[in-house]
Amino acid sequence: MSKMTPFKELVSYEEALKRIHKSIKPINRTESVPIEKALDRVLAQEIMANMSVPPFHRAAMDGYAVKAEETFGASSFKPKTLKLTEILHAGASSNEVLDKGECIQVATGSPVPKGADAVVMVEFTERSDNTVSILKPVYPGANISPKGEDVEEGQIVLEIGKQLFPARIGVLAALGREEATVYEKPRIAVVPTGTEIQEVGSPLKKGQIYDVNSYTLSSIITKNGAIPVKCKAVPDTADELRTTVKKLIHHDMIVFSGGSSVGEQDLLVRVVQEFGTVLFHGIQVKPGKPTLFSLIRGKPVFGMPGYPTSCLLNAYLLLAPAIRQMARLPPKIEKTVKVKLAKRVVSSTGRAQFLTVKIRDNQAYPVFKQSGAITSMTEADGYIILPINIDVVEKNEEVTVFLLD
Repeated sequence: MSKMTPFKELVSYEEALKRIHKSIKPINRTESVPIEKALDRVLAQEIMANMSVPPFHRAAMDGYAVKAEETFGASSFKPKTLKLTEILHAGASSNEVLDKGECIQVATGSPVPKGADAVVMVEFTERSDNTVSILKPVYPGANISPKGEDVEEGQIVLEIGKQLFPARIGVLAALGREEATVYEKPRIAVVPTGTEIQEVGSPLKKGQIYDVNSYTLSSIITKNGAIPVKCKAVPDTADELRTTVKKLIHHDMIVFSGGSSVGEQDLLVRVVQEFGTVLFHGIQVKPGKPTLFSLIRGKPVFGMPGYPTSCLLNAYLLLAPAIRQMARLPPKIEKTVKVKLAKRVVSSTGRAQFLTVKIRDNQAYPVFKQSGAITSMTEADGYIILPINIDVVEKNEEVTVFLLD
């Protein structure tokens, strides 16, 4: 029978983040994807404009293209009258050159005819058959978007490393690009451990539980720009764990859940040590103390707690930042609110506590039940941090809530 051994060193949450950050290498592989599938992907190639946008002088308003000087002095009491020679709709163009005393009807977005240097808004005109009365003067360039106003040909419009949000995809479309060269998404193996773990949809035998962690971890992985590769549960034996590590190490990252505590079946840390370097095993936090992080052949390997709440909360706190760094995504901006605590809470001695809460009527209500209760997260709007040196937080004391998603 194997001997139960305590954690040798507990690192702080801040130190754990620092060690993870120093160990993660951003992905270098690239691929081309259609722009309709490029949302939130990271550019791996700078985008230089091969054309101007707009590619021609275009009308910015519905109205009439004119020579501006022929409108000077116009008013509702003394309008200027011009001959209407043509009507242009959006998408249409004209080879006609505007002559003196003439105007052409244009729609928003249509090319400005040759010879015209301004557009009079339709609101300031009156039309009668083939003549148009101008009721307000315009200056040269009025209501015209000049060629290249948005993007000039030869301009670098998007740099390497930019995340493609909707407006940037719009830029690609405006330049006529069908595809974008982006960094590949990291592929991350998700491995539950333990003979008690059963796949969702299968009947449970006595002593078994459904695999919760693979689904919550896969959701976190997907949400943060990577591809989860969900694996079957692995029994807690040294041989099975060794085989699994060898089989999956070609992935960009491996995330185990369970098997990282100090119990008699704590074999993961020993197996990992055979293949690589353990950077920490144990964090001064509650929940989530038995978290493992290591490197095997330069690949990060996480050992997350088996209890669903501990596993998911630590995935938010530690795994998600690591995935985003590997995927070349910017760090997630933390959203916080300050509210009053609805009831007195007592912290755990010697560990920072991450306490899940729901917010109602500008008050934070603790919802944490136990590490094995996934509903501790489903009911939570966020969490508060109780520092190591704080024993008690009193009712009605103001706290900072870090919002989840």
